[in-house]
Amino acid sequence: MVLNETYTLSNGVKIPKLGAGTWMIDNDTVVQVVKGALDSGYRHIDTAEAYLNEKGVGRAIWESNVDRDDIFVTTKLDGNIKNYDEAVKAIDESLKHLEMDYIDLMLIHSPQPWAEFRDENNHYFEENLEAWRALEEAYEAGKLRAIGVSNFEQRDLENLINHGKIKPMVNQILTHITNVPTGVIDYSHSQDIVVEAYSPIAHGAILDHPAVKEIAEKYEVSPAQLSIRYVLQLGTVALPKSTNKDHMKNNTAVDFTISDEDMKALNDLPLIETYGDDEDQPVFRSQYKNK
Repeated sequence: MVLNETYTLSNGVKIPKLGAGTWMIDNDTVVQVVKGALDSGYRHIDTAEAYLNEKGVGRAIWESNVDRDDIFVTTKLDGNIKNYDEAVKAIDESLKHLEMDYIDLMLIHSPQPWAEFRDENNHYFEENLEAWRALEEAYEAGKLRAIGVSNFEQRDLENLINHGKIKPMVNQILTHITNVPTGVIDYSHSQDIVVEAYSPIAHGAILDHPAVKEIAEKYEVSPAQLSIRYVLQLGTVALPKSTNKDHMKNNTAVDFTISDEDMKALNDLPLIETYGDDEDQPVFRSQYKNK
């Protein structure tokens, strides 16, 4: 089962191939969501400072029947934090909110502050190095088992690789059918950086796509299952998000293989026309800017 499968990070730490996302789930609701995910067999939970639900995620884990050491917990340094002192403070606050002695993976959430996301005029190279230094020190101190980034493009990765002490181990990026940043995925893999695909079902926007539905029917699976399997076959970690326990369980039933022909057909689809209610979010808005 995919729930038992892992990738190995460059430092030897194993990361489950399938995780449960918690974006935009409030601190109270997330408790039952995470418990439901753990009950369904997930052992990889993804949160972030910016989600404002680390306390709920931590509570759910401690109240579950699953040992903490068997759960891979990811959180993220807020993308607006671009200096060393604030990063150090924020890392310790995440540990406190989660009530944990260590976090399995911590990422810099964005290369630019959110208001300037994908601003070609400022890549915040020096500022990211300051934040990265705080993550490196926390890693060396044993507070973090692995460190990485999110939403980083090749030039942002090169900055840390060329000028930091420790190479990023993970790059978490928006990846789903019709939106595959092949260049940064290939570059990350060439640097032994594991890629995580967040929003693999495009926050539901892909589910009614006629071509996706047609191919899903061929495999007798749902569009969501096809979408998750798709990013897994790209060699990435899949991080679907759902608040419905039945959907979470169904999202784990992806032990099938999409043919090379169908993978190509999915690769060739044009970018979806809308992300619905989420399209004003910086990470989605930037996709339209680049169309």
